[in-house]
Amino acid sequence: MNRLLALIGVLALASIPLLDIGNYYLHLLITILIWGFIYTSWSIMGRFGLVSLGHGAFLGIGAYTVTMLWNQIGLSPWLGLPIGLGLSALVAVVIGYPCFRFRIVGHYFALVTLALSEVVRLTIVALRDNTGGSLGMTPRSADTANSLYALQFADKETFFYIALVVWLFGLWVWKKVDRSMSRYALEAISEEEDAAASVGINVTRTKLTITVLSAVLTALGGVLYAQYQLYINPETVSGIAISLQIVFAVIAGGMYVQLGPTVGAVFTLMLAESLRIMVGHDVHGLDGTIYGLLLVLFIIFMPKGILGGLLSWWEKRQSPPPSAKPAPAE
Repeated sequence: MNRLLALIGVLALASIPLLDIGNYYLHLLITILIWGFIYTSWSIMGRFGLVSLGHGAFLGIGAYTVTMLWNQIGLSPWLGLPIGLGLSALVAVVIGYPCFRFRIVGHYFALVTLALSEVVRLTIVALRDNTGGSLGMTPRSADTANSLYALQFADKETFFYIALVVWLFGLWVWKKVDRSMSRYALEAISEEEDAAASVGINVTRTKLTITVLSAVLTALGGVLYAQYQLYINPETVSGIAISLQIVFAVIAGGMYVQLGPTVGAVFTLMLAESLRIMVGHDVHGLDGTIYGLLLVLFIIFMPKGILGGLLSWWEKRQSPPPSAKPAPAE
């Protein structure tokens, strides 16, 4: 039954471009799918207590690596993609291994990843001759309007289906991790590392594997974002604000539910569009301030997120009421 509902949902999504809803709404749907995939990539490790505040670093590595290779030497994004993913995996190992080997966990791990995001952003700014610095960069236009080689398309319908496939791939990876033995190992590690190690779990390898997987998927999201927007700058793909936005969206949508990060993408996009219409860009830093306040409120009052809270409420409604206990005999 669940598979049938999932199939109906996918077919309904795939049929949306056929309804001629207009470029604006199609753009919103593509944006939701891309960010839904990025948020899902973060939740793969975040749901096990590995709270990273620096996933913007992997987002930026993927986006800038592929774009620079295309602009500088004309290497197709399809060929630059494995290079960008490999570089993000290498950075994840360089940062993750010493942290996990020397048990840098909790708030300290979050601070290390936060510093990583800022290091990557500053590196991008410093290499302004190649990256455009704080002004950002635009992928060089292809010779034709629709180029599969350059992964550039004039119509949004093509990119919608690409984003849909990548989003479905992210959900599939999330489900595979959720149903694997690694899930139980990671849950045990998040509860007590010493106890997990005492039963034979390789703590460092297990945590490093899920971190690298999350980093690579996030870098893939960065590549997709760069190719769709055809413009990137350090703040939009690698700044601290984008890293915090990832964490906020996942917590708001529901970290422990497969579609929770996608619900978070819908929520953050609606919030961003509302702020753009009502306030515009006159108040700098307003979006980050609101994200921070809402993050605190969600953690306190709705720790399971929007979708997680709704599912819990529905399960309580569906569960039979407790049977009344018979009165004691006198």
